[in-house]
Amino acid sequence: MKQTLLAILLLLPYFVQAQLQDSFSDGDFTKSPAWTGDISSFIINSQNQLQSNGPAVTGTMLHLVTPSQAVSGTTWEFWANLKLATSSTNYADIYLIADKEDLEANDVNGYFVRIGNTADEVSLYRKDAGKTAVMIINGQDKTVATSNNIVRVRVTRSVDYEWELSIDVSGAGLNYVSQGTTVDAVHKRSDYFGVLLRYTSANSRNFYFDDFSITDAQPPVLEELQTLNQQELTLRFNEPLTPEQAQSFRNYTLNGSRKPILAELIGERTVRLVFGQPFNVGENALTIASLQDLYGNKLSNPINRSFNFVPPAVMPGYNELLITEIMADETPEVGLPAQEYLELFNATSDKVLTLQGIRYSDATATTTLPNVQLLPGEYAVVVPNSQVQSFSRFGKVIGISNFPSLNNGGELLQLRQPNGRLIYAINYSDTWYKSTSKKDGGWSLEMIDVNNPCGGIGNWAASVNPRGGTPAQANSVSASNPDNTPPSLVDVTAIAPDKLLLRFDERLDSAQAAQTLNYRLNPSLAVAGVRVQGPLFTEATLTLASPLQESLLYTLTTTNVRDCAGNSGSLPVTYTFALPSAPEPGDVVINEILFNPRTGGSDFVELVNRSPKYINLQNWKLANTSGDTISNKKTITTENFVLAPGQYVVLTANPENIKMNYPAAPPAAFLKMSSLPSYPDDAGTVVVLQQDSRIADRFSYSERMHFDLIDDLNGVSLERIRLAGASVASNFHSAATTVFATPGYKNSQLQEGVTAQRVFKVEPLVFSPDGDGVEDFATVNYHTDKTGLVANITIFDAQGREIRKLVRNELLAANGFFQWNGIRDDGTKANIGYYLFYIELFGLNGEKSVHKEKVVLGGRL
Repeated sequence: MKQTLLAILLLLPYFVQAQLQDSFSDGDFTKSPAWTGDISSFIINSQNQLQSNGPAVTGTMLHLVTPSQAVSGTTWEFWANLKLATSSTNYADIYLIADKEDLEANDVNGYFVRIGNTADEVSLYRKDAGKTAVMIINGQDKTVATSNNIVRVRVTRSVDYEWELSIDVSGAGLNYVSQGTTVDAVHKRSDYFGVLLRYTSANSRNFYFDDFSITDAQPPVLEELQTLNQQELTLRFNEPLTPEQAQSFRNYTLNGSRKPILAELIGERTVRLVFGQPFNVGENALTIASLQDLYGNKLSNPINRSFNFVPPAVMPGYNELLITEIMADETPEVGLPAQEYLELFNATSDKVLTLQGIRYSDATATTTLPNVQLLPGEYAVVVPNSQVQSFSRFGKVIGISNFPSLNNGGELLQLRQPNGRLIYAINYSDTWYKSTSKKDGGWSLEMIDVNNPCGGIGNWAASVNPRGGTPAQANSVSASNPDNTPPSLVDVTAIAPDKLLLRFDERLDSAQAAQTLNYRLNPSLAVAGVRVQGPLFTEATLTLASPLQESLLYTLTTTNVRDCAGNSGSLPVTYTFALPSAPEPGDVVINEILFNPRTGGSDFVELVNRSPKYINLQNWKLANTSGDTISNKKTITTENFVLAPGQYVVLTANPENIKMNYPAAPPAAFLKMSSLPSYPDDAGTVVVLQQDSRIADRFSYSERMHFDLIDDLNGVSLERIRLAGASVASNFHSAATTVFATPGYKNSQLQEGVTAQRVFKVEPLVFSPDGDGVEDFATVNYHTDKTGLVANITIFDAQGREIRKLVRNELLAANGFFQWNGIRDDGTKANIGYYLFYIELFGLNGEKSVHKEKVVLGGRL
């Protein structure tokens, strides 16, 4: 290469702008310039033309080449005379650009003009190594269709790689006709110019050439500027440069004043510049002056080129790459393409982040991000490959092949390094929209403050952009929203005798929260270890040195536990808990049910723990029945939820609806389920299943159980009367019409257990069935010391008239009660006054006893 360059430099005085001029007037083609190849098969004839003189053998191919490095900003001209009828076996290829000396080889790269083929035309071809040549300009047919074809050819290639082919069939060069133009920049290097002939035996001497001219009148053009590192550049030009100017550091200026400490010409067209100080982060400006090509074309004006420099890309660490926008429900379309998307944000101020190999996952699927870089503070939207074009107008777009579908209601999303290390995680929910209309679709969720990446619902909101979102752009809800509040301990559950699960209301500083000194138990038990659980770091598992005791209350005290933002409370935080016990059927029972809600309302089932145990409802189920089969089982909760003795819990799919309809309901009593089993308005069965699949409780209800005098049953629940009683119809009554239902707190119709001092006792002696929740019914309580007793109870008014057959042939338990709500057998309300319960008791051996108890039905006059 150095020898070739030296030879060209020596020739510079002979051709200032022309790289090649050869009319063969000296009668010698082996010098000035030198042609090589099949030199024995060519002659200079008496007209000073280059003429073929090869063997008269069909299929012969001949070639001659001369050095030429012209590739762009160049004009090629020559004269040719083919005294033959051109065909697929008789033609001439004039190589304007070639990277090999042997033009007959198949591995040549370059461009050539073909004179003659089956269409008898002059056309321009591109030759790629190992491949068949491709026509890029198709010349007019039949322009060389005689047996004596004279043509002068001119080809130009601009510095922008636009080709034009023109011919003059007179051969004079005064009447060129364009054969077409094209843009082709595949090959940008040349070493040779030459001719390649193919002929049959009769045409071995019939190819004539003259006036070869290659003219370069354009100065060098900078094609590419590339940063190698923070102090080095490479500059690639479109043609070879003269070394003296190319290697002068004075010809290069960075950012107005800085000169390189080294300017080195690599090969013929590439300059390496080394600077003594790093480039500016961001935009830099380079000025290039006084360069010239090998043919004397010098820059008339300096080249000014700007370039951006960014530090080498690195893998993001924890919270350095964030998910800052989520379009989970894309329909109905508001203004954006109807497509789910995620937005990523480089939260660093000085790092370029590479996304290559980062694993993005939702609850069910994982995909890998492509080789893309994000600059400091840069946003990008992630969509399926098929949607890249649709989102390109908004900003930077990253396409992936298997985009995991986003759940409309919310789910856990994670970004992890290729080695599995966590980068970022978020568990979004449709409650984060804080807008009923926007959560129905077409609007994205946006992070408010990107400097508060650990913030949950408080740092997210529905987009306010009219399009419905801001993919690959700063969020429309962007604002300062720092986290200044320390974490709160919201729950402690003993998940094993020696393990506690702690739940906090926000993300923790996982390293600091893992210190055992931050936790203390009373009664005293040592904490042996702490593990803060990812990916959200809102839960910590404490391992105890010795086991907890059942039914014993413990108090956990936490101190100095910091959140992700560094906040910690100044005062200790305490929480009281107990080790859950194994449940038995009947420990947790159905306490209240709303199966006929108001229009637009929701069902609920209330449970109560009537045992002295602490019972964990994790993986319990709520069900109904189909015939005699328990069916439609729904998991109450997959999380730990410990029910203390006497504690209520309300199960519903829509807590907000229940709270709106029954404002006295305590919010802490609700446990949201994704859906409840079907509980029809007319009748049905509620079944509660323990984790071990045993039936905890079962209650078959009917709308006929409601108090007959209630005009509108919609929105009125059935309540358990006595906590210790069985889950049967006689132990349930309509809630008082003053409240309609009591979700999460004491039933309006609750009665404490009454122990009969004799066989039968009425309580209260005066009742008023007006639905106000105060003594709305009377109970006939009984206590027997025998088994197998059967009772009939008939109610008479003060005049001795029978008004109600309350009980007929009822087999009694050891203890129990019957209720009368003041309704006659005909469904009307009895009048105010005295009434008599006439009770007949029958034994297994035929014995019979009669008991009479009085009651007063009161009311407002």
